[in-house]
Amino acid sequence: MDPTEKFKKNARAVYSMMLSIFAVFAVLGAFLVYLTIDPTFSAFKSPKAMEEYTSVSETDDYDKIENGIHVRTGFVEGEGLMLVVNNCTNCHSAKLVTQNRMSKEGWEATIRWMQETQNLWDLGNNQEPIVNYLATYYAPTQKGRRQNLTAIEWYVLED
Repeated sequence: MDPTEKFKKNARAVYSMMLSIFAVFAVLGAFLVYLTIDPTFSAFKSPKAMEEYTSVSETDDYDKIENGIHVRTGFVEGEGLMLVVNNCTNCHSAKLVTQNRMSKEGWEATIRWMQETQNLWDLGNNQEPIVNYLATYYAPTQKGRRQNLTAIEWYVLED
């Protein structure tokens, strides 16, 4: 083999190895950055910081309601609210619930679909109060093409 070809082959191998090493260090660096930013990962947090994080997230806002709205989820206050919070927000965001509007039959069908395809557990006696809550506060609305504007503060245009 020509010495120039041998040199080029070795250079490519060294370059490829250097790229691999760089990629490994980049991934490890990104992972370490994630660990230091993530508030739930306690290895790099002081006990005091973890205590503050835990106390704020688990006690203060868990069941806090302001102006008839559950603060943490945005759900409307009503009978069955905490059943919905405890059973629905374990798997997905509350926004997924609040953006949908269904009848009682629609919510029941959705729960059956989640049980059949998404591994939702059997809700047992909780299913009826959950469906009643959802059908009461997140029922379909008659909108037409566009809802009327509400809560608008009009102002006069000056010449």
